[in-house]
Amino acid sequence: MSNILSIFRKELNSYFDSSLAYISIFLFLIITGIGFFNFSFFIQKQADVRDLFFFCSAVFVVTIPAITMKTISEELKNGTLELLTTYPIRDFEIIVGKFLASFILLLVTIALTFVYTFSVSTLGNLDEGIVIGGYIGLILMGATLISLGIYISSATESQVVALIISVAITFFWVFLDNILVFISGNVRIIDFLAIDSHFANIQRGVVDSRDLIYYFSFTGLFLFLATRKLASRKWS
Repeated sequence: MSNILSIFRKELNSYFDSSLAYISIFLFLIITGIGFFNFSFFIQKQADVRDLFFFCSAVFVVTIPAITMKTISEELKNGTLELLTTYPIRDFEIIVGKFLASFILLLVTIALTFVYTFSVSTLGNLDEGIVIGGYIGLILMGATLISLGIYISSATESQVVALIISVAITFFWVFLDNILVFISGNVRIIDFLAIDSHFANIQRGVVDSRDLIYYFSFTGLFLFLATRKLASRKWS
């Protein structure tokens, strides 16, 4: 546990010692805020907090890959990963520590959107179930996408390559549910794999165990794959 905390603190400090955290948070809030208020207030002419969660999940496509692109790639490029592995630190402790740092940054970013939720609450009564479900959904989706980004970062020394691949895969995964309208026949498998369909279920205010299992399973899978990737580099 002490090793995980050490990696966690080091990684979290690296975010806030650079401009990455501040730029990611700023862009996330600006894009979601402009999209939400323009669409909800000026186009739909109603304040619906569900639109906020939709824009947040959409902006994840860019912001989460930006957060995770350097987690392992930077260590590989600078050669510090080899130095790190000479210490009595296991591979999974490195991955979990970096995951937790990225996850905390995500939580801070999501928490700042409470300003938008509060703005809507001043205009009418909020459905607490939808608000709670929406934020739980964002946190679970974000955790899964972070684990995916860390795995991709562990596969390349280039942060730019990690960013591009992460954005492409995240975009496809987040919007996979939208292609169902163009597919005829049995689409249950695609609907199950689509991360947004599970997010939509939770966003309605109903937290189903199947959706929780989905997010926890994929998060664990990508963290496991990232750990195995680190282990394989020792023997390459």
